[in-house]
Amino acid sequence: MKELEKVKRISISSTLFILAVLIGLLTYERPENIYAMDTRRTLENLTDADYLISLSEINNPEVALIDIRSQYEFEKGHLEKAINIPTAEILREENKAIFQELKDSQKLTVLYGKDLEEANLPFLLLYQMGYDNLKLLSTNNKYLYNELITQPDDIEKPIADIQAFIDESVKKANAKVEVKKVPVPKQVVPIKKKKKRPVEGGC
Repeated sequence: MKELEKVKRISISSTLFILAVLIGLLTYERPENIYAMDTRRTLENLTDADYLISLSEINNPEVALIDIRSQYEFEKGHLEKAINIPTAEILREENKAIFQELKDSQKLTVLYGKDLEEANLPFLLLYQMGYDNLKLLSTNNKYLYNELITQPDDIEKPIADIQAFIDESVKKANAKVEVKKVPVPKQVVPIKKKKKRPVEGGC
């Protein structure tokens, strides 16, 4: 009788476990946004590539301009033929569809904001998600008497060869490090002789 009860309990608990696993599998949702490349690969790619574009290079039908500023800023003034996709709305389905369509048609997509710093975050996010047809517009955009003034943003090019520095660091990290044993000098501790006490006692 006890054995039968034990078998029933085991079968009930195993059935419940299988049900829990099935429910978990059926209700599991894949994350909407997945990175196509990790941070290391992204940085390696961007080190080798020139991801900046100047104002004079965008007058081309094969270039799509994306203004990542807010709708209010966009309506105050924007570059000709620019599409407004604010940073906060970049991952919406309809906006991802626009980026995918531009990538599929091999159209160069240029992001810009009030400056390079503002456009940098959405650029990196989209690049890691696999949209590698992107560049950043090297400009500063500000308003003067309610008119948009766009000026080139001169970026200082590094004098040092960054890739060579990375390669050398990797080479040093992979090299075997030889540890030389330095002999530790023996410390001589002098032994103090105890003074003899005079013999006590007397008459």
